[in-house]
Amino acid sequence: MFESLSERLESAFKQLKGEGRISEINVASTVKEIRRALVDADVNYKIAKDLTDKIREKALGEKVLTAISPGQLMVKITKDELAELMGGTEAELELKANPTVILIAGLQGSGKTTFSGKLANFLKTKKNKKPLLVAADIYRPAAIDQLKVLGEQIGVEVYSEPENKNAVQIAENAIKQAKANGNTVVIIDTAGRLAVDEVMMAEVANVKAAVKPNEILFVVDSMTGQDAVNTAKTFNDRLDFSGVVLTKLDGDTRGGAALTIRYTVDKPIKFVSMGEKLDTLDVFYPERMAQRILGMGDITTLVERAQAQFNEEQAKKLEKKIRQNQFDFDDFREQLQQIKKMGNLKDLMAMIPGVGKAIKDLDISDDAFKGIEAIISSMTPAERSNPDLIDGSRRKRIAKGAGKDIQDVNQFMKQFEQMRQMMKSMNKLGGKGMRGMPMR
Repeated sequence: MFESLSERLESAFKQLKGEGRISEINVASTVKEIRRALVDADVNYKIAKDLTDKIREKALGEKVLTAISPGQLMVKITKDELAELMGGTEAELELKANPTVILIAGLQGSGKTTFSGKLANFLKTKKNKKPLLVAADIYRPAAIDQLKVLGEQIGVEVYSEPENKNAVQIAENAIKQAKANGNTVVIIDTAGRLAVDEVMMAEVANVKAAVKPNEILFVVDSMTGQDAVNTAKTFNDRLDFSGVVLTKLDGDTRGGAALTIRYTVDKPIKFVSMGEKLDTLDVFYPERMAQRILGMGDITTLVERAQAQFNEEQAKKLEKKIRQNQFDFDDFREQLQQIKKMGNLKDLMAMIPGVGKAIKDLDISDDAFKGIEAIISSMTPAERSNPDLIDGSRRKRIAKGAGKDIQDVNQFMKQFEQMRQMMKSMNKLGGKGMRGMPMR
C-alpha cells in the first residue's frame, strides 16, 4: 500500500540527514521533493501545494530540540498534515435509528456488492446489529446472486425481488420486511454503471428520496486514482452522501484518491476495504493511515485485528497447554488459521514499525502457510496430539501424504521442536515469563 509514495517521501526526508538545524534552504528543498512525490502519487497539484506550504510554514516556525533531529521533526509535521488532509479523526456510522437505513452507491466494478457483505458482517460481529442486505441492482442478476452468496457466508438474510424492475419499490418493501423481522440495519446495494450517466444517478436519487437513508456511502475504487476523486464529486453533487469507502487499497494504487477525496468533497472516509475476505474491512483512521504512508507502521490496527481473532478463553486454554508443555500440532495449526484470518500477510507485516521497508521487495504470498498445513494434515490425530511419536518412518509417510520432500518435513519438525523448547525454558522460569506475556 502506497509503496512508491512512501519511498519518495523517505528520500525527501533524507535531505535533512546530518543537518543540525532547520533552515529556509533545507526546508525548501525537502518540501519541493515532498510536493513532487505527492503529485506523482496522483494528488492534485493545488492540493499538494497547499499541503506542502503548510508543512513549510510549520517547519520554519518550530525550534528543533536537541533530542529531535530536523528530519524527525519534518516527518512528524508531515504526518500531522497528511492526517489532517484525510480528515483528522475517524468518522463513525450513524446507527441510532431502528432500523438504520444505509444506501450504498458507486460505479460498477468499484466493489459495492462485496463491501455491502463486509459491512453487514462488520455490523453483525462488531456492533451486535441484525442487518438485512437488499439486492436493489435491477440490471445485473449476477449482483443479486453474489449478494445471496455473501449473505449465506456470514449468516445474514438477503432481500430480493428478481422479477421486479423497480428499485424504489424493492427498497421500500425491504424496509417493511426489516421492521417485521426485527432487523436493526438495512443495507441497500444499488446498481452501478461503468461510467456516470443520468439513468443511474436518477435511479439512486429516487431511492434516496423514497427511503430517506440515515447513511449514504459512496464506494470508490482506489486504483482509479484522480478519476475516483472526480467521480466522488459528481455523486456528491447529486446525492450529498455522508461518507466514502475506499476499496482495493491492497492493489497497486498510488494513493492520490485516499489523500485528496476528503479535501475535494468535504465528506469523511469511513471505511477502507482490502481483498475479498469478508472480515477485511477497517474503520478509516487518518492518523494511522498517515503513519503507514510514512513507513511508521500501524501497530494499533495490528493489535486490534489480533484481538478480534483471539478471544480470552482461547488464550487461557492455550497458555495452560504451554505451561504443561502440551502444545501440539493441532494448537499450532489453529494459530496459523487465526493469523490468516487477520488479513494479507505482507500487509500485516508492514504494520510493524520498521518492517515495511525491509519487506517491500519480498513476494510474501497468502499461501505461505499451505505447505505447513499440508504437512500437519498428513499426520494422524495421535501424531498431531503427541509430536514425540513421529519417528523417521512416520516422517517419510507424512512427506508423501503432503506432497513434500522429506527435507521439508525434517526442517519443519526441527523448527517446531525449537519452539517447544523455548516454551519449556520459559516454564522453568517458574511461569514468570509466561505470566508476563500478553496472551490475548
